[in-house]
Formats: sequence, structure tokens, C-alpha cells
Amino acid sequence: MSGAALSPAGRYWIMASLLALSDAVAAILLAADLLVVCGSVLLRFLFNAPVEWADDVARGLMVGSSFFGAASALARAENLGVAFFTDMLPVKVRAVVDALSALLISVIAAYVAFNAIKLGGLTSGQTTGSGLPLELTFYPMGIGALFMTAFALDIFRARPVRDAIAGVVAAALIAGLYLAWDFLSPASVPSSGTLMLVGFFITLFGGLPIGFALALAALIFIWVEGTLPGVIFAQQMARGIDNFVLLAIPFFILVGYLMEANGMSVRLIELLQRSVGHMRGGLNVVMVTSMVLFSGISGSKMADVAAVGSVLIPAARRSRQNPGSAVALLAASAVMAETIPPCINLIILGFVANLSIGGLFVAGMLPAGLMAVALITVSVVFGKRPASADEGVPRTAVSGLWSGAIASFGLIFMIFFGFKSGFATATEISAFAALYAVVVGSLVFRELSLRTATDSFIQAATRSGLVLFIVAAAQSLAFILTLQQVPHAVGDMMLSLSKTNGVWLFMLLSIAVLIVMGSVLEGAAALIIFGPLLLPVAVKLGIDPLHFGVVLVISMGLGLFAPPLGLGLYGACLIGNVPIEQTVKPILGYLGLLLLCLLVVAFVPAISTVLPRALGY
Repeated sequence: MSGAALSPAGRYWIMASLLALSDAVAAILLAADLLVVCGSVLLRFLFNAPVEWADDVARGLMVGSSFFGAASALARAENLGVAFFTDMLPVKVRAVVDALSALLISVIAAYVAFNAIKLGGLTSGQTTGSGLPLELTFYPMGIGALFMTAFALDIFRARPVRDAIAGVVAAALIAGLYLAWDFLSPASVPSSGTLMLVGFFITLFGGLPIGFALALAALIFIWVEGTLPGVIFAQQMARGIDNFVLLAIPFFILVGYLMEANGMSVRLIELLQRSVGHMRGGLNVVMVTSMVLFSGISGSKMADVAAVGSVLIPAARRSRQNPGSAVALLAASAVMAETIPPCINLIILGFVANLSIGGLFVAGMLPAGLMAVALITVSVVFGKRPASADEGVPRTAVSGLWSGAIASFGLIFMIFFGFKSGFATATEISAFAALYAVVVGSLVFRELSLRTATDSFIQAATRSGLVLFIVAAAQSLAFILTLQQVPHAVGDMMLSLSKTNGVWLFMLLSIAVLIVMGSVLEGAAALIIFGPLLLPVAVKLGIDPLHFGVVLVISMGLGLFAPPLGLGLYGACLIGNVPIEQTVKPILGYLGLLLLCLLVVAFVPAISTVLPRALGY
């Protein structure tokens, strides 16, 4: 049977089978990574027998798992993009824009796949530091990108024929106009750097998912400049995530999903509800407190929002509270929790800016405490006593709730003890946290079955693949920006302004830049691009790097959950099943309060430096 004659049911079966295979590979690679990291730590400490190849294998497995996970996320349409502007377009125009976006995703994914596989061939015979074949990193990346290409083409094929043809024509027209301009008047053509930035913002505001907009910006420079081989692009994407430190991201995301699957999340939240839920503003206090506790366990803010929101937003509806206000507080609590360890964005900033991750974790605790106190105070002062509407709802025995709370606090203790004792690195601690969640869920609570554990690994691989693909794409763009000496130019400009007007202006400009870019970009991308640009300037001005890092992360968090573009706010609204219009007014009030807290943290450095200094960071 030819491809043209393939029935819709046949196509659906093929794509469903590819998605199941992509899920399985991503989850298996993640599980193998967990075993490698935990096994190497145990062998090192129990038998003094370090495994030399463990780090290389773990990094290679993460690269493969990330690209297969990113492919699964694309198939499920989970990629984040700015839809605010495209939503205002006429229906027919938006259909063409969507088709063009699907076509661009297909081209980008295919380009990554081709060059990753080509790079694997070019590195054949080369080895890593421990003697493992280097191509084993690039071939899984290329195959994962091939799956991504298949899913992207299927999404493009699913568009109406007229829209798909219009998308192809639009792409050909744009390329043709550029080539004609370059042929007729090459001296007047904008520079490759200018075209890169223009292309980035047009595609970003045109709804292209953030990771692909970042990758396309780098590709525009490569294609226009014509001097860099495509394998450099694939190499930089791999380099962006081929680091042992970043393994903490999928492991901490896995912890969040396992906690939800094994019942720890529900037990802890219900215990908090019974403790303070009936006081004035009690449900809001429970929400803020839950985000504080969950952020100390799961590094993923969206995983925290999902775990807390899935329980407390329905509770708010039952108690006749405004669900829009509840979602707004949930989003504000996520901003507050941006610097509570083990936050993924702190890990990413520590990686790209070469800062102590343990130091960042400690530095963020008091600023987060300040914001939590502010949110709780407002909740109590302006809150109402919730209406009792939960009679008849089955309630777990208090002993069962305390067992969940004790298990959760045990996980928190493990994370902080591991950092301070030096028993293991952030990545190794995250691996043991995931192993702990598996053991507690399967042996203690007996709620984690093989099926739910498998689902948790698939969800974690998909979510972490989504995050790490953005990190990889941002690294490719950061490489191009470095070639263009953009960091140097930005640093000189900011330094000049600060010398003229004072350090306070630099701090305010940095906050403004991260709030704006945090609302446009996903948090990781904003930090990867602007963290290395701004931190060296801050150090030259005498600002403590840990203090400045905390300010950057909080600023990015404010932008991430700020209307109308904040992608985190859209995620919270989806979890709470609330239209974003209902959240705008209350979220602006909460964000205004958090901005005041941020300014206090920014201009009172002791809030974020006293603990790191006391603990020797």
C-alpha cells in the first residue's frame, strides 16, 4: 500500500506506535541513568571503587533521553509558545501562520537530525575521557531528532491542504525575497546578526515554540553567514546539555511526578488543610505553605503547580472561593518558590554562570522566606474563613497523613543533608531522592505500582526533554551571540551606565531585562542568555555573584508568571481550568507585592548573603 493510499486509521496507528516507542526509549534511558548514578555513588562510598565511565555514560544517556522526551512532548503539543499575538489575528491568517510554524519545526528538527547523525559519523573512532565511543552521544540525539521530525511532519500534514500550501508558499516567498535582495543589492542587506534577531522575535511572537525559535535564530545566522558548518549547530546543542550537573533536572522532575503518584503530595496537602485550612484565609495559607514544601522536594515549578493546584483549586471551588484568585495566588506562590532549593533555574544558572549550586540554594532561602511571609500575611489579612463544603468527602486517617508528611520531610532532609555533608553532588542527591520516592511509594505506602511508576518515568522524561531541548537550543544561540561579541558589548554598555549613574541603575536595569525577557522566553532560556551577560558586569561592580544570581532568578520568575505573555501563568490557568482573564486583576496585586520584596532583596544584599557566608560558600 503506498503512502498516499494509507488510511487515516493506518496513519494514526503508525504515529501512535512511534509515540509509544519514543516514550519507552526516553523512559528507559532515564531509568538507566538513575541506576548508573546511584550505583556509581554507592560503589564509590561503600567499596571505595569509583566507576570512571559513570559520568560519561550518564551524560550520554541524558542527551538521548532529552531528545526522545522532546520528541514525545512535540507529538503531544506540549511545547511552550507565545500565543498572545497570534490569537488576535484573523482566523484565516492565523491558519497560515500555524501551518508555517509547523513547517519550520519540521525543517529545524530535520536539520538537527541530519547534522547530529553526520556528527556521529565524523566522531567515529574518537573516545571520551574514559575511553567510551564519542559517537554514542550523537547517534541517539540524531535518532531522537528523527522522531521529532516525523511528529512535526505529521502535525504539518494534519493541517488543511489549503493552509499547508499557503504555509509552504509563505516560506518560499520569504526565502525568495531575501535571495533576490541579496542578489540585486548585497550592500544593503542587513547583517546576519540583525536578521537573526529579527527572525527570532518574529517567529517567537508568531507562536513558534520557544525552543524552536531559539534554534531557528541560530540557524538563520549560520545559513546567512555561510561560513559555519551545520555540524557546529548540532555540536553546540549537544554541548548545551552534555553536562553531569544538568542531570539534576530530570531527576528532580521525576521526584515531583513520583510524589504525586505515590500519595505523598496528597497526604501532605491534606494534613496542611486540616491544620490551618479552617482559619481566616486558611486555604490560601495552605497553598503558599504547600508550594514552599514542594519546592524543597521537586525542582520543577510546573510540577509543583500541578501537584498543589490539582488538589487545592477544586478545594477552593468547593469552599465557594473565586477560582481566578486561587490560581493567581498559586502562580504568585510559584514565583516565591523560584529560589527554594532544589530549583531547576538555580541549577541552570549555576551551570551557565559557573556559580556554586549549593551556594545559590542557600542564598535563595531567606529571600523566598521573605516573599512567603508577605503572601501569607496578605492571605490572612484580606482572606475570609472558608465555607465548610467538604462534609461527605472521604477523609484519610490522620495517622496516614502524618506518615506522608514524615516521608516528605525525610526527602527534604536527605536533599539538604546531602548538600551540606558533601556525601554527593546535586545530581547524585537528586538521583537518590528519586530512588527514595520509588521505595517509599512501592514498599511503605504501597500506592506506586509498576504502571504508575512507568507513567511517572515517561512524564518526567517528556517534561525534562522539553526543558533540556530549550537549554540546548539556547546554548546554540548563546554560542552565536558570543561569536558576535554581544556579551562584551552589553557588558561594556551596562558598565558604562553604572559608572555614570551608580550600581543601583545596573541592578534596576537587570531586574527590568529579566522580567521582560522572562515573560517572553521560558525561564531557562532567559537565564542561559542573560545570566552570563550580566553576572561578569555585576562582579566588576562589586556585587556578590550569589546575591545577584538570586535577584536574576526572582526577576525571571516575575516575568514568567506576569500577564499577558507569561507562559507560567498560562500553565497555572490550564491546571486550574480557569480563563486567564479571571486571574489578571488578582495576579497583578500579588506580583506588585513580590516586586516590592524583590527590590528589598536587591538593595539589602545581606538577605541573600548572610546564610552562604555563615555556611562557608
